[in-house]
Amino acid sequence: MEIYVWKGDITSIQADAVVNAANSSLMGGGGVDGAIHRVGGPKIAEECRILKLKKYPNGLPTGQCTLTSGGQLPAKYVIHAVGPVWKGGEFWEASLLESCYKNILQLAHERGFESIAVPSISTGIFAYPKEQATPIAIKTVLDHKEHFPRKIVFVCFDKESKDLYEETLKNLGVSFKEGILSF
Repeated sequence: MEIYVWKGDITSIQADAVVNAANSSLMGGGGVDGAIHRVGGPKIAEECRILKLKKYPNGLPTGQCTLTSGGQLPAKYVIHAVGPVWKGGEFWEASLLESCYKNILQLAHERGFESIAVPSISTGIFAYPKEQATPIAIKTVLDHKEHFPRKIVFVCFDKESKDLYEETLKNLGVSFKEGILSF
C-alpha cells in the first residue's frame, strides 16, 4: 500500500476513482462537488440524476457513498460520498465521517480499485474543523487496510490541509509520499 499527500485539483488525477465530497442530492454543488460535476461533464450529472430518481429519492444518506462513471474526468469512476455537516460535534459527526471513509474503502475494495484519490471530506462548505476531520480520515483508512487500494492519495485543496495531513501521518509513524505519481 502506498499513501500520497498532494495539494492540487482532484479533477486532474488519473486514478481508478476519485472521491466526490457530495451533498445528499447528488446533483452538484460547491467546492469539490461542483468541480467534479463541471469538469466531469453531463454524463456524471445524468448518472446522478438516475441514481437519485431510482435508488435515493430522499437523497444519499450521510456517511454513505455511491458510484458513477468518471465522465470526462481522467479518473475512470467517481465515488460520491456524503459527509456530515458540522453542527458543533454533538450530532454524531465523527462517527458519520468515519462511516463515510469506511464505505468509500469498502466500495473501492468491492470494485477492485487499485488507486483512489480522496479529498478532505466535510471540511469545505460543510464546515467540519480540519484539525478534527484529518485524524478521522487517516485513522479510518489505516484501520481498514483490508479494504485499502494499492495507492491512495489524500488530495488537499490548500497548503494548510496538506501540512495537517503530513503532520498527522508523521505523528502516527506512517510513511507517505509527497505529490503523486502517474497511476
